[in-house]
Amino acid sequence: MHQLVGTDLLTQIIRAFKPNIKISNLLIVFDTIIIAINVIFFKELEVGLYSAITIYIMGKMLDIFFEGIDFAKIVYIISPQYERISKQIAIKIKRGGTSLYGKGMYKQEEKNILLCVASRGEVREIMHIVNEIDKNAFVVISNAREVFGEGFKET
Repeated sequence: MHQLVGTDLLTQIIRAFKPNIKISNLLIVFDTIIIAINVIFFKELEVGLYSAITIYIMGKMLDIFFEGIDFAKIVYIISPQYERISKQIAIKIKRGGTSLYGKGMYKQEEKNILLCVASRGEVREIMHIVNEIDKNAFVVISNAREVFGEGFKET
């Protein structure tokens, strides 16, 4: 059985109350606090810097371990300019999109929602395109654990 000690124990306690928080983020926060206290008391700035680099790399490795290396992002874009945005994404990034029909419950308006699945690196480019065309667009970005199909893993 795995024993929980140190920051692992704190992480598990917090995750019991807040299960949506990523383990890697909690570990990075706790380890950074410990290193900061170490630098303050022992005046070892160099050790602190090396430790910070190590913590950052550890956090990225934990993300890869828990989320996988191939995970993608789902981008939902709500904008009256969804067709222009979709065309620019297709031209500049070579990604397709799907228009979903929805209804805004606040104003009771029917809307088209552009759904686009992209790699992590492409999300910044998509956001740049959206901001160029419609600065008031409503955008939601979420993780997709696995994506199968053209441009992603083959089934």
